[in-house]
Amino acid sequence: MVFDGPATGLLWIRHLKPNLPASGEPFLSLIIPAFNEAHRLVASVRALREFLAPCPHTYEVIIVVERSTDGTLDLARQLTEGDAAFRIIGHDEQRGKGHAVRTGMLAARGELAFFMDADLSTPLVEIDRFLAHFAAHPEVAVLIGNRQHAQSTIGKKQSLVRRKMGQTFNAILRTITRIEVKDTQCGFKAFRRAAREAIFARQKVEGFAFDVELLILAERLGYRIADLPVEWSNAEGSKVHILRDSWRMLRDAVRVRGMMTRKR
Repeated sequence: MVFDGPATGLLWIRHLKPNLPASGEPFLSLIIPAFNEAHRLVASVRALREFLAPCPHTYEVIIVVERSTDGTLDLARQLTEGDAAFRIIGHDEQRGKGHAVRTGMLAARGELAFFMDADLSTPLVEIDRFLAHFAAHPEVAVLIGNRQHAQSTIGKKQSLVRRKMGQTFNAILRTITRIEVKDTQCGFKAFRRAAREAIFARQKVEGFAFDVELLILAERLGYRIADLPVEWSNAEGSKVHILRDSWRMLRDAVRVRGMMTRKR
């Protein structure tokens, strides 16, 4: 696997004349998986509209709602009614974040597609940094946020226990899967169209460990991956249960590694 280093400077893509697709399809797709997110969806949709309003690119926002108990789906539809830039996809069951992200990515039409958490723990301004890196490095097909990078800015940190367990688990994942990525679980990743279509057509893991599968698939398919430092702040109300989901991620990582080994 080949990695590019972080961008050395922030190029404000929104201030440049973009190369828009002639097909009428959006240039940029933002995928947001949502499960029981009614308490922060209003603020997130407002932030998305404010950020994208001056954007020179054509864009779409796809919110994929897994079956929730707090009215997330109805609220998402109400907040975006009449706005053609937003698409809401509702699932009748709750199968996992990997399933929601795959649904959104396969429905996306943009040349570049991002997925990010509904709490926007990585601020939207980081999209500019990623777009700048894609523009400067056409050989890069997959770009991921790295909270462990020395240049990353961490606002509100996770608890010490959660942070240490996360770092330990990430190290285990990297050992089992032989992935060089230092932060496999950052919920801020972007893909060029060809890589997106090839990777998500093959993705099968539906739980939190789907990120690991994506990176292994990218490597196996020969796509170049780069990581960038990001600004990130922990949001209260995480859906991740430390012990239960760490075991599930570990189980899925072993499963993915086995799948990839059998395909060699």
